[in-house]
Amino acid sequence: MKDAVLIGCSSFNNRYWKGIFYPEDLPAAKWFEYYCQYFDTYEFNGSFYKFPTVKIFDNWYKKAPDHFMFSVKVPKEITHIKKFKNCSDLISDFYAICKSALKEKLACILFQLPPGFDYSKERLNLIISSLDPNFTNVIEFRHESWWNEEVWEAFLMHDITFCSVSYPKLPETFFTEFPLLYIRFHGNKKLFYSGYSEGELIQIKNKIEDKTAFVYFNNTAGTEGILNALEFKKL
Repeated sequence: MKDAVLIGCSSFNNRYWKGIFYPEDLPAAKWFEYYCQYFDTYEFNGSFYKFPTVKIFDNWYKKAPDHFMFSVKVPKEITHIKKFKNCSDLISDFYAICKSALKEKLACILFQLPPGFDYSKERLNLIISSLDPNFTNVIEFRHESWWNEEVWEAFLMHDITFCSVSYPKLPETFFTEFPLLYIRFHGNKKLFYSGYSEGELIQIKNKIEDKTAFVYFNNTAGTEGILNALEFKKL
């Protein structure tokens, strides 16, 4: 994938979307198939809560059409519990499962760090040394101290993407200098609920034109996420 913007959501199994996106008479078992008719990518968050198996990801691989791409969130055991310490085998196993099962439909590997994980040189080096450069790695921070030049320069040097986020009380910096852009819209005023205006979406769309980017809407607690994703797709 080069010079393309892929748009999707971080959830699809949402009863609030019935009548808004899903037809009223469409059974829930058909929702993902319907989602794939409109979007070319999906951000798989289930792996954050439970370490996946090859069988689970293989099932998703088979469900998705040929052109479809999955970005996959790393288990919280790695990012939130162990915080990259003494978990090289876990990380290696996760990479292997993703590659084996999702094959050419694997897009990005998303490492989301907790809000209490603040910047230090030691932590920056630990993250970089823990990643396999053969994969498309994306790091999402939730502590403002990571928004600094040293981090960005180190990530650029090691071909790691710094995730652009729209999240309460975090800088809304949309990084366009990375070879691949990764944007997550979480709902900036009310987390997971707030929507984005057409003007806000146009502003972002203009910044990422002619870039290779994945754009995911995670403001999916209600209906705003799917409405924003559809609107962004039309722009």
